[in-house]
Amino acid sequence: MKVVVAAGIGTLTDEEVFGYHREVWSRKEVAGYDELIDMSRVGHIALPSAQRVRDLAETSAKDDGPGPSRLAVVAPSDLAFGLGRMYQTRRAQDPRSTKQVGVFRTIAEALEFLRMDHAPEPPDLEGALPA
Repeated sequence: MKVVVAAGIGTLTDEEVFGYHREVWSRKEVAGYDELIDMSRVGHIALPSAQRVRDLAETSAKDDGPGPSRLAVVAPSDLAFGLGRMYQTRRAQDPRSTKQVGVFRTIAEALEFLRMDHAPEPPDLEGALPA
């Protein structure tokens, strides 16, 4: 199983979310991969409007690969969970979407949804955080 792993840290901005989508999902080599997004270390979500969640869902559905895949969002906070569920609903309503989205409070639930028996190695974040 191939999976893209992303983790938010600190304040998550609208620009970062859309930038991640453009940078990663425009690559042909990841088409059809499953995805794990961990929001456990996000302390604040700076989102200009709920419309941006809808925009992201539409953009994501348009860029889906030809076959089915899964996206698990780990969202322990109420705000992250609520936004994740809004995104999940919008993706499910879009006929172009081939990705099944699940939003979970724990990594264990997300791994079960992705049919993974252990968490992938986290990305190397050395140098990614301000000194």
